[in-house]
Amino acid sequence: MHERPRRSDPLDEPGHDGEHRSRRARKAEQKAAQKAAQKAARKAAREAEDQGWPPGDPDLDDERRPWPPPESEPSDDRSHLTWPPRIPEPGDDLPPSARWYGTPIAPPRPRPGRLRSLLLVLLTLAVGGGVVAGAVAVALRSVPAPPPGQVIDPVAGVGYPLPDGWRVGTAPPVTAFSSAAGDGVNTTVMVMPAEPAADVRATVAELSDLYERLLLHGDKVKVVDDTEITVGARTGHARSLRAEYLDVVNRPAYLRVVFLTGAGVRPVVVVAMTQPDDPVSRAEIDTVIGGLR
Repeated sequence: MHERPRRSDPLDEPGHDGEHRSRRARKAEQKAAQKAAQKAARKAAREAEDQGWPPGDPDLDDERRPWPPPESEPSDDRSHLTWPPRIPEPGDDLPPSARWYGTPIAPPRPRPGRLRSLLLVLLTLAVGGGVVAGAVAVALRSVPAPPPGQVIDPVAGVGYPLPDGWRVGTAPPVTAFSSAAGDGVNTTVMVMPAEPAADVRATVAELSDLYERLLLHGDKVKVVDDTEITVGARTGHARSLRAEYLDVVNRPAYLRVVFLTGAGVRPVVVVAMTQPDDPVSRAEIDTVIGGLR
């Protein structure tokens, strides 16, 4: 049988570039080159994620870019922050946090309250107490010893009796008072000179509020007496308070404030306190106040 001559493959013949390549070989080379390029791109992307986004990297989209870029990251220096925060200008692409975070807030203006007023009162009493203490020291040098059972207060210009078992205090427990006496356990009476008052009742009410805050600190405080008073040639006003406490330790306390004026002499203030509150202690306080001369 006559054998048909074999036709030669034109792909096996030399091309225009002078190289002998088959179609299969070229396809294999192209696939290998594509795989190598893809592998290199993935490696570059992983390295970019580990090191942070570099400016101008086309492989990372806007959602994966950290804010702010590395060259504009804020440092510990906050000198660029201003108050009030600046208003963004047209074309300003800074986020709100870059304008507001870390900016100072103007502190609120302090308001005077009860504590501030009380501190001012205490400061005034302390200053006045220094003057009174000096006057007491000078006066005591020239006054003879009082008779037994009596207290002579040359600064306030009064004297008053001592109930049985009471003794004169060496120093008043509250600043600005010129003399004090008590039983040494539950009850204390203090006396000091005062300035004339146009409204004696209002003055006593203010003093009662002051010494209630200073001495009683009661959870429940009520007025048990508010009346005019006459002691010898002096007239004035008296106010009494009773404080109760929610705890089981403190028993009720009693506070009495008296303002006396008249008889051509300087007015005086008497503050008496006892704890626990009982009829005997109240009677002793009344004895001291009623014996003022």
